[in-house]
Amino acid sequence: MARSMWKGAISFGLVHIPVEMYPAASDQGLDLSMLDRRDFAPIGFKRYNKATGKEVSWDDIVKGYEYSDGEYVVLSDEDLRRANPEATQTIDIIAFVNAEQVPLIYYEQPYYLAPGKGGDKVYALLRETLRDVGKIGIANVVIRVKQHLAALVCVGDTIVLNTLRYPDEIRPTDELKIPAADAKAAQVTEKELQMAKALVEGMSEKWKPQQYHDTYREDVMALIKKKIAANQTKTLTEPEPEEEKPAKSNVIDLVSLLQASLGKKPAKAAATDDDDDDEPPPRKSRKPSKDDGDTDKDTGNRPPPRARKAPSHAATHASAKRTTAAKSAATKTATKTAAKKTAARAAAKPAAKAAPVRRRKAA
Repeated sequence: MARSMWKGAISFGLVHIPVEMYPAASDQGLDLSMLDRRDFAPIGFKRYNKATGKEVSWDDIVKGYEYSDGEYVVLSDEDLRRANPEATQTIDIIAFVNAEQVPLIYYEQPYYLAPGKGGDKVYALLRETLRDVGKIGIANVVIRVKQHLAALVCVGDTIVLNTLRYPDEIRPTDELKIPAADAKAAQVTEKELQMAKALVEGMSEKWKPQQYHDTYREDVMALIKKKIAANQTKTLTEPEPEEEKPAKSNVIDLVSLLQASLGKKPAKAAATDDDDDDEPPPRKSRKPSKDDGDTDKDTGNRPPPRARKAPSHAATHASAKRTTAAKSAATKTATKTAAKKTAARAAAKPAAKAAPVRRRKAA
């Protein structure tokens, strides 16, 4: 744990609790240095005297308030402390309120409070009281040179001081285009609302902060290791030309998106599947005959034909007429063909008998 950054006491009524303040959060961001792209040397920022241009060390730096152009009142840390000793050394609780009454947007920066020397019992008393009544303490505290509004919250076995923003530090939302508060006025249907609630319920779980981590930082660190292994530490990756993306429609089918999120089929696809289920089963394929040859051997591998609608009575009568006429025409054609073949055979018999006589004369 780091060194305490503030020492003082919590005060409410006549109760006085000595405490020490410690940072409760640490920045785990990427610590990137600024480099000169010409030779990749690190860039430094100097604290310099604007009158002489010479660098100034930390030991020679003091604070001052500019009361007129170029004129300053010098203030030391002791001057700041003496201005209001009580404010700089006391966390003054001015009220206790229900925790849910303070919107999250007011919370700013957390700090741990630990009991100071001789303050264990009264520290535990305040902690157990806050826990039992379910309230938080609203207090004033000066940290460094700024007074903060703060909330004292019981978190586990520790009292946490969370600085709050003042109301004038929060920007109004008047200029923002916010949908109407009423669901109907915002064109949110009851079906969409119920599906969204079902999605929230399905994704609800207990708060487990250990399972969340900075995946972006991990990916960047993996990229850094990859560039080191590939000996590309001095290679600057240039951006690729952006591809033209098709224009997106502003119309959003919330029902389809919610159904997809819930693991269901979209409404259109589901309707199509339901329609397909209403079709009659396909007819069985006929057995291949001898006259079909090898052509129909693969009939079983072909997709079954779709079921046809039953023909009307008129269509059936017309089809029967066409079939009878076709049969009659076929019979007449077959009769004519048979007569021609008989005549041809009869004409060919005398010629066949005369042929041997001619061959004997020639011999």
